[in-house]
Parts: sequence; C-alpha cells; structure tokens
Amino acid sequence: MKKLVAVVLVLAFLVVGADVFAQAKAKFHIGVVTGTVSQSEDDLRGAEQLIKEYGSVKDGGMIQHITYPDDFMSQQETFISSVVALADDPLMKAIVINQSIPGTAEAFKRVRAKRPDILLLSGEPHEDPLVIQGAADLALSADFVSRGYTIIWAAKQLGAKNFVHISFPRHMSYESLGRRRAIMEQACKDLGLNFYFETAPDPTSDVGVAGAQQFILEKVPQWIQKYGKNTAFFCTNDAHTEPLLKQLFAYGGIFVEADLPSPLMGYPGALGLDLSKEAGDFPAILKKVEAAVIAKGGAGRFGTWAFSYGYTLTAGLGEFAKRVIEGKAKKDSMKDVFESLGKYTPGAKWNGAYYVDMGTGVRAKNQILIYMDTYVFGKGFLPTTQQKVPEKYYTIKMHN
Repeated sequence: MKKLVAVVLVLAFLVVGADVFAQAKAKFHIGVVTGTVSQSEDDLRGAEQLIKEYGSVKDGGMIQHITYPDDFMSQQETFISSVVALADDPLMKAIVINQSIPGTAEAFKRVRAKRPDILLLSGEPHEDPLVIQGAADLALSADFVSRGYTIIWAAKQLGAKNFVHISFPRHMSYESLGRRRAIMEQACKDLGLNFYFETAPDPTSDVGVAGAQQFILEKVPQWIQKYGKNTAFFCTNDAHTEPLLKQLFAYGGIFVEADLPSPLMGYPGALGLDLSKEAGDFPAILKKVEAAVIAKGGAGRFGTWAFSYGYTLTAGLGEFAKRVIEGKAKKDSMKDVFESLGKYTPGAKWNGAYYVDMGTGVRAKNQILIYMDTYVFGKGFLPTTQQKVPEKYYTIKMHN
C-alpha cells in the first residue's frame, strides 16, 4: 500500500512538474498594453483575464502586460518607448494595445521597423482611421456608424419621443463622434424622434472631472422638465455618465447605453453598488446591477451591453492574436475576430463592418467597426445587431 501511495505521489509530481515545465516553455509571447485601473479599469481587467488563462511571461507564461501613464497626452514618448521595448523580447509575436491612445501608430511603426514579424493589433484607436490603418495589422473600434442608427432605434423601442445628445467641442471635432452625432440626428428624423443637442463642460478643461460632473447633476432635472420623461439621454464622455444616470433614476428619463458600454460604466456609482466580489464576472455584475435598476423603477428604461466593451476588446484581441500565431485564425477574417470576442461574451451577439473612408469611399481591409446587442434591464436583449442599417447612413458626414 505504501509503495502504491509513493508511486501515485511520484506520478502526480511528474504531471504537475510537466505542467510547470510546459508553461515555463511558452513558445511565444503576446504583449498587452492597457490603461491603469484609475483610467480604464475594464481594459486592464481584460489583460488580467488573459494572464489567468495563459500565464504571465515572468512566470514562464505567454502574456506580458504593461500599462501606459494616466496623463498619456503629455507622456507620449514614454508610452511609445515602452511599447517598442516589448519588441526586444525575441519570443514576442504580437502586441495588443487597448485603448490605442495617441502615439500608438508611431509606436507600431517603430516596432514594425525593428521586428516586421510581430502582429500589431489596435483596440479603440484614438487616432484618425487612415493613420492607424497605416500602422496596425488590425484595428477594432466601437461602430459609431451603425450605433448612430441603432441607439436611436433602441430609444424608440423603449418609448422615447425625444433624444438629447450631450457633448462638447473637443469631442465633436473627432470624426467618429462628429459623424455619429450627425447620423443620430438623421435617424431621429427618419424614426420620428425629436433630436436636441446640449453642451456640457469638457472634463479635461479647467473645471476638471468634478466640475463637469457637478454641471450634469445640476442640469439633468432642468432637462427632464424641459424635454419630459420620455426622453432618451446620451453623452459622449465617460465622466458624464455616472451623474447623468444618477439623476435619470431620480427624475425620470431613458438611457439606452453608454458611449463605450459596460454594466460597470456609470451604473455602480449611480446606484451605490459595491461590485468588488463580482470583479471580472460579468454575468454576476449584470445580475446585481439589474436588480438595483429594477428596484429604482428603471425596468425597461435603462440599457447597456451585457459585457464590458473594454474588457472584451482586450481579452478578445489577445485571444485572436494567439489563434493567428497558432494558425487557428486568419488576421483578415471578420468571422475569426467575432469568434475570439465571443469567447468572452456568451449569449450576446456581435455585428460589424469594415470601415469606409468618407473622402474616398474606399472600404478598409484592416479596421472593423463592431457592436453588440443592447441589453435592457428588466427586459433582456434587444435584437440590435439584426437591424438593417440603411445604406445612406454610411455616407453621412459630420457637421462643419
């Protein structure tokens, strides 16, 4: 009997040892670059998920995760250098950046010059489409064209008569956000809603985040009085989302989904929820947020994406990189992209299209605009991804 136990123990040791040895010999590495917890927590949690699955390079695994500075606009060279440094690792075969802040295209160009074999993937690029397309193998962005239409369609399904778009000049100068606003305006005309635009302070201006949020807190009750409770509100800035939701729960109003949707975007703060126990478990997060929304009387009037866009983009692009390197996916296959994203969003459907340049009408081969079904608290999924977006919306230009 003792002999048998000893043999079992030795075998168990050999199996464990073999696992450790196999992990220690990761055949290739994937660099993953995100913001910090304070700047973009969801993006970072996606990187943690990849480490959980495939191990960290320092422990013999596959994933090398680094973060960029919070004040990235003034530290572009630091960011670029840290990305290029990833290419010094001879086993590095892919670099994923989410969100792809300004400087990403330059970082990718320098990596490409040094290591043309490295796969370069960009999540939610902040730079102009043609700039990032010239540097990345693939860029994924939230579909500002289709969502310009589908958000209005969803607002109508939730009973909205009016739609209020809240933003500021800096955001309205971005092609993606400016075009989406123009598409939303046209969709309102076509679907029978009234479109209104309200200006709020830019959180990067002198008033800061606190001042911008205070403005929203004070203005929403006035806007509800002005436009009525059957009004859907949308804001282009993450910092505006929480105070907007807080006041919509208090005074009435409709909210389809955030600019970059997630059950974590605005809802926990607006509802006073502690989700530390549920961190990274989106079905559990959604369930807890949904219960709180229903308790506030918001059933059928508030929505989101069931899974975080930022989290899914980081994890999904990491998974896609792995599959491409292993020969299990093609870097130019939209189906393979959606399958990689779908691994982290069970039950939710994705849709999207290749980006079309407004100036030339040329369809990009390496930038895909993506979106997910809207999840309405207390009701479930709306079939957003099944809606046919009329062709004319793809040619609407932003206002000058």
